[in-house]
Formats: sequence, structure tokens, C-alpha cells
Amino acid sequence: MKKLILKLTQVAVVFFCFAGSAVFSQQTASINELADVVVPNYHYDYVPDFTFEEVDARIQKMDLGMPFELNDRIFSFIQYFTVRNRDYVKMVLGRKEQYFPMYEETMRKQGMPTEIQYLSIIESGLDPKIKSRVGAMGLWQFMPATGRMYGMQISTAVDDRMDPEKSTEAAAKYLKALYKMFGNWEVALAAYNCGPGNVRKAIRRSGGKKTFWGIYNYLPKETRGYVPQFQAMLYVLNHLEEHNLHLEEPSYPLEYESIQFDRALSFKKLEHFTGICAEDLEKLNPSIKRGLVPEANRSMSIRIPKTKAFFVKENLAWLSDSLGADPVPPITISPLTASLKSEVQNGSRLAYKVKSGDVLGKIASKYGVTLTQLRDWNNLNGNLIKIGQTLAIYTGSQTPSRSSSQTLAQNAGDSPTPKTYTVKPGDSLWIISQKHALSIDQLKRLNNLNSTTIKPGQRLIIG
Repeated sequence: MKKLILKLTQVAVVFFCFAGSAVFSQQTASINELADVVVPNYHYDYVPDFTFEEVDARIQKMDLGMPFELNDRIFSFIQYFTVRNRDYVKMVLGRKEQYFPMYEETMRKQGMPTEIQYLSIIESGLDPKIKSRVGAMGLWQFMPATGRMYGMQISTAVDDRMDPEKSTEAAAKYLKALYKMFGNWEVALAAYNCGPGNVRKAIRRSGGKKTFWGIYNYLPKETRGYVPQFQAMLYVLNHLEEHNLHLEEPSYPLEYESIQFDRALSFKKLEHFTGICAEDLEKLNPSIKRGLVPEANRSMSIRIPKTKAFFVKENLAWLSDSLGADPVPPITISPLTASLKSEVQNGSRLAYKVKSGDVLGKIASKYGVTLTQLRDWNNLNGNLIKIGQTLAIYTGSQTPSRSSSQTLAQNAGDSPTPKTYTVKPGDSLWIISQKHALSIDQLKRLNNLNSTTIKPGQRLIIG
């Protein structure tokens, strides 16, 4: 009986082993089939492993204009930027294209290693308006005294430390001077952070050593981390793929032209007359505080988006006069415009949306109407129109005109005898507007002027 039970048990074990083996083989086959069609899917924030030796090998292959020897201190900052603070790297990566092309051009012009541009990341995180607790300002964190020493204007109205181009030019010259002073780029970077006096003191305390790592223990604590952070960032931004770091939402610089208005102005008023977004003007001109150019800085050039530069240059004379008027003239409906309302109801009305490249004269010619009519129908004071603006155009036998509307206004008793002024030598629209409490735009509208040009003897309607 015992032998029979033993025999049955052995048969059962063999059966279950065979069955289990079959199931396992089937599962393995299924996994292998999946492997053929499923591509490994790494999480976006997946952080690849890396070793000191791997990083060192990558650094050895980099073509650099300054020495870079990996050590434990630099490696620890590489780990920090690629593992613990990846968000910081992604942030500066998004801003990088705004400034690095200009940085690189400046460094090359000064005959410096282009790698120096990465120092601005450590200084400011590529924020042109950032201010430190001790008063350093801008992309390159200049203190007021050092900024003025390198020709930057620093006042309550204008601070050139926030100007990317001026501050970069000054930083390049300052760093080049420090390199000539110490003969070593790493030591020059240390001096940029803590001042040349502290570096000389560290050299004396080290017994005359003249390399950064030779004087490392004698430098201020902040400076001991400053240069290794710079070198770590230099490595990281040149090996993004190896650390699964990707550019998310890059921002690019606005193309611009510099134009001199030769007067005090506000960006809000410039936006009113040109349609240029005040935020774009502030972004292009970060050194101008509160969006106001004071009288003392009237000669400074203003950066204008390239897409609007041609229009501004073509209309600079009347724009300059209008920007000088204070306050911005309100948009009002004149009796002439009011009289038009009753007449245009019987006309054939078209709605035209202004496109890029359009000018008022071109639109008038296209529809066989006059500039005066277009201005009247749309309550325009001059020839300024904006992309996307909708213009009303009336066609047909009952198309309203200035002469007919004037007749209507006269019949309604809305046009009393106009008050006039005879232009004298030396007069300008600005002078006349101040004398008679009018804005320049009101004078131009009253006299159907397309520009600010007037001549002695000319009679102007002033009321």
C-alpha cells in the first residue's frame, strides 16, 4: 500500500512539474513577443546614472579655451545640477538663446574664451533685472561703483547694469583686465566674485601660489563654490543628452533697431501712437526704469522691434512731437464725425482688416477713395493704422466726403467761424499747441495736416 501511494505521489509531482514548465514557457514566449514590439519608455524625468570616470572622459574631449580638470568638488556640483536641481538647469536652458549668441560675439571680440559666457548663469540665472541683497544688479551682477567704473549709467531713472549688451561689454572688459592681472582664468573668475584684493590676500597666505586650487583654502567660502559651479554648469550644458535634460520652452531675443527720439517719453505713450506693445519695449530696454525716459536722458536711443522700425523712422518727426505732448490726447468723436453717422447709414459699407505692409494711402487707392475720407470714416487723426485693425470703407453714389459732411455740420449750426493763428518764424506745432492749450494731434486734425511741417505765414485753425 505504501509503495502504491509513493508511486502515485511521484506521478503527481512529474505531472505538476510538466504543467508548470509549460505555463512558464508560454509566459516567456509572450514576454519575448512583447519585447519585439514595445520600445523601452523612459520617464521624462528619468535621471541616468553616471560615474566620475565617465564625466572625466567627456570633459577630456571638450574643446575649451581655458583649463578644466575634474575633481571631487566640481563633480559634486555636476551631481547637484543633474540630479537634485534639474529645474534650475531647465530654467536657464529656456533663457539661454536670448543671450548666448550676443555673449559669444562679445567674448570673441574681446579675444576671450567663449566659455566665460556660462558665468552669467551662476551670477544671475540669466535674469537681467535680478538684484542681490548687497545691491549687485543685472545679468553680470555689477555693484554700482564697478558699473560706473566701466561706463555704465546708474541713476534713479536709468540703470545700465540691466542692459544686456552694455553689461556684457563691461563684464568682458573687467574679466579681461582681471586675467591680465593674475594670468589665470580660474583666478580671474574668483576675483570677479570676491574682488582682486581678496585674491591677492589668498595668494600671499598660500605662500605665493597662483592657481585657483592652489589658493582655494584661503579664499572666501562663497568663492570656493563659485568657480566649481561655473565649471559644473559648463559641463552640464554641453552634455544635456547624456543626462536626459531637454529644452522645453525656449525664448528667443526680439530683433530690434535702435532709434533716437531726442525727447523725454513714456513707453505707454509710444504704445498709444505706434501700436508697439509697452511690454516689448520694456523687455528690449530693461535699463529704463518704470518705462519712462526722463528729460536728462532724451538723447538715448530706444530699441524698437524690427517689424515696427520702418514705420517709426518714416514718421519720426510727428511721433517725436506727439510724444512730447502731455497728456496723451483722448480719442474723441468730433462734431464732424457725428454728422457723418447720419449720412453713412445710406452708403455701402465694407469692413477692411489691416494686414502687414498696409498703409492708409495704399488702402485708399485700392478702393478708389481719398485719404481724407478714410480718416473721417474711422475717426483717425493721422495715417497711423495697426495690423488687425478693422477700417470702415463706404462706396457708391452716397459715399460721404469731408466737404459734404462740413455742409451738413454748417446746416446744423455746428461750425462757427473758426479761430485762426498765423505761423511766425521759429514757430512749430509744439510751440503753437502750448500757446493755445491744444495737443499736436488736435492741431493736425483741425488743419488736415499729414506731418508737423509748417511755414511762416501759414494760417492754422486753432478753435
